[in-house]
Amino acid sequence: MHGVGADTHDGLRRAPVQRRSAARLARILDACAELLDETGYEELSTRAVANRAGVPIGSVYRFFGNKRDMADALARRNLDRYVERVERRLAAIPAADWRSAIDVVLDEYLAMKRTVPGFGLVDFGNRIPVGAPEPPPERTPAGEPAVDPAPDPDHRVADRLTALLAAQLRRVPDAALRRMVLVAVEAADALFQLAFRTHASGDPDVIAETRELVRAYLARTLD
Repeated sequence: MHGVGADTHDGLRRAPVQRRSAARLARILDACAELLDETGYEELSTRAVANRAGVPIGSVYRFFGNKRDMADALARRNLDRYVERVERRLAAIPAADWRSAIDVVLDEYLAMKRTVPGFGLVDFGNRIPVGAPEPPPERTPAGEPAVDPAPDPDHRVADRLTALLAAQLRRVPDAALRRMVLVAVEAADALFQLAFRTHASGDPDVIAETRELVRAYLARTLD
């Protein structure tokens, strides 16, 4: 069972409908994650993933048009698993104890950063280099975008965490809470990047300062 608002199969050419197909997709994403750690994104290829996963190359293309789509699907799976981990731990925390809830949110991210293959490069979708910028979206005669752009990964994370924290705190997930969570996500994301640039397992002092910063910011509203 996926967490609140799970979107693991967004962007897939075809979502698996049978257990065998789902298992094959999981093997492909596992292989993608392992190879990201071993070779990086630039050297990643659909053929290498197929070989590592032990599946025909056609099986990869059944689900993904290219390696970027595959990395995006891995990022969405990471987010689903992150939300599941947070959700399980929040169940043991009293509703009023928002500081412990925020510790869970931060601790589970750090645990995945340190242990989950490929997570250091992909995490929830904002680490992979994308090359040349995408062209602007097509516009209607009135000047409005014809289609909505793909959601920014940090916005996706904020949406999922807002739903979890609102349920935990027994409050309505309104725009103010969502904005507050988004600011905290952006701040923690930037500081954790700094922590892992300076130390392989994350600089403990920077992590501690990040935790204090996020708590102080949220205390203005949640205390």
